[in-house]
Amino acid sequence: MEEFKQAATEVLPSYPPAEMGPSKAMDQAAEYLAQSSTYPPMSPEDEKRLIRKLDWILVPMLLLTATLGAVDKVAISTAAIYGLEEDLHLHGQQYSWAGSILSIGSIVGMLPSSYLVQRLPSAKYLSSCSLGWSCMALLIPACKNWSGLMALRFFMGCLEAIIVPSISLIIAGFYKKSEQPPRNAIVFAAFSSVINGFLSWVVGHIPDSAPLATWQYLYLIVGSISAAWSIMAIVWLPDSPMNAFFLTDQEKYYAIQRLAENKTGIINREWKLDQALEAILDLKTWTLFFFNIAINIPNGGLTTFSGIIIDDLGFSAVNTSLLNMPTGIMSTLAAFLFSWLAARWTNRRCLVTMIACCLPIVGSALVYSLLRTNIGGQMVGIYLLYTYFGPYVVGISMAQANTAGHTKKTVQYSILYIGYGVGNLIGPQTFRASQAPAYTGGFVAMLVCYCICVGLMAGYWLLVLRLNRRLHAEDSEAGAVQEDEKDGAFADRTDLQQKTFRYTT
Repeated sequence: MEEFKQAATEVLPSYPPAEMGPSKAMDQAAEYLAQSSTYPPMSPEDEKRLIRKLDWILVPMLLLTATLGAVDKVAISTAAIYGLEEDLHLHGQQYSWAGSILSIGSIVGMLPSSYLVQRLPSAKYLSSCSLGWSCMALLIPACKNWSGLMALRFFMGCLEAIIVPSISLIIAGFYKKSEQPPRNAIVFAAFSSVINGFLSWVVGHIPDSAPLATWQYLYLIVGSISAAWSIMAIVWLPDSPMNAFFLTDQEKYYAIQRLAENKTGIINREWKLDQALEAILDLKTWTLFFFNIAINIPNGGLTTFSGIIIDDLGFSAVNTSLLNMPTGIMSTLAAFLFSWLAARWTNRRCLVTMIACCLPIVGSALVYSLLRTNIGGQMVGIYLLYTYFGPYVVGISMAQANTAGHTKKTVQYSILYIGYGVGNLIGPQTFRASQAPAYTGGFVAMLVCYCICVGLMAGYWLLVLRLNRRLHAEDSEAGAVQEDEKDGAFADRTDLQQKTFRYTT
């Protein structure tokens, strides 16, 4: 511990004060360690206690924030089976565009958000955006036509654009690389489908004599719950170990110290153009960008049309809501299973992702090939489709583990989220109204996209293996490694700038 603290302290003066102050040049973690009191070395029991505290306080807070944002977003699928299309006089592809406009908003909103999340406290910015999208959900019941729905869904998308990038930054700032996949699985778990299905079942029992339409009550409920939590998150959700209200000073010190092995940093408020350019020019960024597009084209279609697909099999609106709940359970189980496997199977995350893509491929093939009169087979296929969440979550952990430098991480996460938005924009458009109720084009698109995901992840695997081989060759140069080990942990350097950085494969 003393050696680590001394190393952090020695690094700070190495930057001339006239050119760049320590707090700007270095990650804030290095400055915090240099100014902290001396503590005894962290024991294995101390580390277990610390991780347990993070898992029981931080992770549920992030889970609730992400889940409520998703509930607001996917409620349109349930609203459709309770009369939204008829009440707003939607026709042709207008409902599909109501699904896609959210992603257009996300792409537009990501441009300013990628800068603001770097300059502002990430948790406070996320929570404020959460309050904003909750207000959009509360306003949707006031819509009278397609134009009003499109406007509110666009602004909702602008505000929700920050969910994945900001939560990814927060998780990377609290957990080691090996610990991140299971936490990603929990935080990004698809509980939204379960909650949305339950709330849909509840509002389905509202009598027809009620003054508002059933779908309007749905949005009022989810918007109110989300707004109430957002206000609490603004106060309590931490950006990093340094301002976590539930950690003691000693625990904060340990939480930062244990992340040195990540070599990805925690927080640095300075916008560094060289890191932004590196993120844009990095081939890893664009491989994961196209992976995000391919994996989220099916997500966009399912998010918007899942209720309609099940309803078209002949079920009532209430039963459709209940049958939609297991989709969230399947997504969550797939995320847990493959994240656990990725954490246990060292340096095989790319292979795990490729294997995980096989389950939704089977689901796509079943839904496409079976007759619609085969209700049991169709439902099995639909549930298997939702296992796509497994490869998506493991894919997020690849970016967290293999990207260093705060500005580079921010820019790369933003680019990846744009890929998420593009995929969700395209997805609803693959479901053509003229092909209802079979929606052949949508399920063919899913099958093709999952196969593309396997190929892209294989390419990413080869890329990082090549980078690791190059770095292994450089390790033979005497003297370079020790110096980099000492100041690389919190020097806010990118992965390509660190001689000892090793990529997770």
